[in-house]
Amino acid sequence: MDQISLIAASGMRASMQSLDLLANNMANSSTNGYKGDSEFHTVFVSEAAAEDDTGDATTLPMIQKHWTDFAQGTLEPTNNPLDFGLSGKGFFVVQGPSGPLYTRNGSFQLSASGTLDTKDGYPLLDRNNQPLKLDHPGQAIVVSPDGTVQQNGQAIGSMQLVDFKQPGALLKQGGNYFENPEGAAVVTPSNTEINQGKIETSNVSAAHGAVRLVSVMRQFEMMQKAIAISNDMGREAIEQVAKI
Repeated sequence: MDQISLIAASGMRASMQSLDLLANNMANSSTNGYKGDSEFHTVFVSEAAAEDDTGDATTLPMIQKHWTDFAQGTLEPTNNPLDFGLSGKGFFVVQGPSGPLYTRNGSFQLSASGTLDTKDGYPLLDRNNQPLKLDHPGQAIVVSPDGTVQQNGQAIGSMQLVDFKQPGALLKQGGNYFENPEGAAVVTPSNTEINQGKIETSNVSAAHGAVRLVSVMRQFEMMQKAIAISNDMGREAIEQVAKI
């Protein structure tokens, strides 16, 4: 493969990876607590080419890694007493199938046993790492900004909120859950408030995603044309040599 086609093919691959991220972001633009993904672009130079002093090393565009934007989403009122929106940094902690999971989606429902569960059935944990259970499931609850849960004016527990010194170490699970496979240091979030009756929406802008989608698709098409032009140039060169 000639150099032009090689560079264009590498760029097409990076564009396809960007399209996958954009498509997933746009598909989750209405998912509560979803955090959008983006990518770091770089260029690749092989070790052999880097050691070559001729200055003719080919650099190939590529995506180095993905990263998650943990920016705050918009808090929208729902008037549902089991919806809780976080204002500030941090995550709710829920009990997943294989250990704790972390989420910004504060939409919970009451289970038959009196625990507050996510839509997927994962119970919300309290500050003692136990499922938060209501004393009187049929009665209303009041949640203060610090996470204290009350029924009939009596505190029955506190929601566990955590944050991480290196949130980039978290690994996504599904649309709006994260796990901590590398054991990133857990800290207590400061200046974070729980807003009862509100929910945090996705921090992905569908309009911005659509603009980026068009831009990436145009880049992909330009690189396709570059490969076609390179192929035409090669064919013409062969034909000219044959004539001679």
